[in-house]
Amino acid sequence: MKLHNPFRTALLATLGVGLGLLLIGSIQNLQTILLYVGTALFLSLGLDPIVAWLERRKLPRWAAVLITILGVLAVFAGIILMVVPIIVQQIGQLVTTIQDLAEKGEFDDPVGAIQDWLHAVFPALNVDEVWGYIEDWYASLDVGAIGSEVGGSIIAIIGALIAGFAGAFIVLILTIYFTASTPNLKRAVYQLVPASKRARFMDLGEQITDSVGYYVIGQVTLGLINGVLSAIFLTIIKAPFPAVLAVIAFFFSLIPLVGTLTGSIIIVFTCLVVGSPTTALIAAIYYLIYMQIEAYVISPRIMGRAVAVPGAVVVIAALAGGSLLGLLGALVAIPVAASILIIYRQVVIPRQNER
Repeated sequence: MKLHNPFRTALLATLGVGLGLLLIGSIQNLQTILLYVGTALFLSLGLDPIVAWLERRKLPRWAAVLITILGVLAVFAGIILMVVPIIVQQIGQLVTTIQDLAEKGEFDDPVGAIQDWLHAVFPALNVDEVWGYIEDWYASLDVGAIGSEVGGSIIAIIGALIAGFAGAFIVLILTIYFTASTPNLKRAVYQLVPASKRARFMDLGEQITDSVGYYVIGQVTLGLINGVLSAIFLTIIKAPFPAVLAVIAFFFSLIPLVGTLTGSIIIVFTCLVVGSPTTALIAAIYYLIYMQIEAYVISPRIMGRAVAVPGAVVVIAALAGGSLLGLLGALVAIPVAASILIIYRQVVIPRQNER
């Protein structure tokens, strides 16, 4: 094949490659912003069925959006107000215990106390020799470097917490905006499609957004059921920190597939370490029964209006989404897979059948 203008062809090819690299770099630099926007859009689609339900009750859209947002904020504020006092109380108990030990003189000679404990527990052990090894090991440590690393880690954790709160605030603002302007956003997207195909595209778009909305509402409902039942049951069996463990059950239930199982393992392990083996065994039996009821009774009824996704597709989608975007990717991957299935079933297969 003969090129009539090799220089122009090479220039266009170089510009194309450069534009592609620039686009990839821009996406990587804007990854956090895109994550915020995607999260807010996902949440707004989940709130849209609630807003639509309130609109059918003759409320104007602004009032429906306001009531929905205030309801969501009230739920999360209640969770925070329920958990924070318990954490503060536990920290206070820890500080009081340390003060009592200090007043009793437990910390006056910590080295001697440790040596006496070693003599009592391991009478055949040469404590002086072991302590000499410990002192040599401590002398070989670069305490200043370790202190700097610990200080840097603490600063990094504080920075991550601040960034997390800032990101949550940004997502909240974007969610309110997207929820209030969902009809306008849909209309703007629909206008991009040729008029001859717009009706079909609008039908598919409404099915996809409804499916995502019902999926989000369904997962939150499953989380609330698990959290409320966990709070009641753990309080009855006198498990440690029942309110905190109930919040853990709620948040982990939002994760598809393995969320309830993971949260249950954490709760049972906490009951075993902080509580007693009997409490842990009772909790384990309860969560084994609950997971079966949730899988075969509760979940099919609640998620019935969302698009059914085969189990293998759910696993693959969750793994792929988790690898790309972490926990959020695993959450978003299921409705994305459902949307692709809608397009496959209602667009691809009919076209193939017409050939």
